Amino acid sequence: MPPIYGVSEMMCPYCHSERSRVVDTTKDKRWGVRRRRECLACGQRFSTLERPILATPLLIKEDGTREEFEREKLLRGIRIACAKRPVSAADIERLAGEVEAALQRMGKAEVSSRVVGDMVIAGLKDMDLIAYIRYAIVYLGLDDLRSVRKEIDRLLESN
Repeated sequence: MPPIYGVSEMMCPYCHSERSRVVDTTKDKRWGVRRRRECLACGQRFSTLERPILATPLLIKEDGTREEFEREKLLRGIRIACAKRPVSAADIERLAGEVEAALQRMGKAEVSSRVVGDMVIAGLKDMDLIAYIRYAIVYLGLDDLRSVRKEIDRLLESN
């Protein structure tokens, strides 16, 4: 039987009890700490990920308004671009994590939202060209077939 590290208050996703015990802990370079837990009420096992919360800068939108960086909003945009493409959830999470980490490393209070878009579009270009085109249509404002065709031709020439 694995060692028991102690009882903690972590809500069980099955029965919603707040008492669980940590069964195993592993460190992950990308995410932080992964803990395998067992609910003391229902006996189900589940995993949690712990990662440090670092400050991300405010994003300055094109119209001059500012909004907080939202990882979920970024993930949603990447998922939409990658819908029905052979891109794994882990790759999408990795790209979002890389963008978030790059913003945190900048150490600035505010950054243009264009910086985020540029990082995402570069990551998608390396990941999946169809997802890149889908994202580029919105991000680069490709609003007619000629502009989309130009971008596709540019991609084909560079590959």
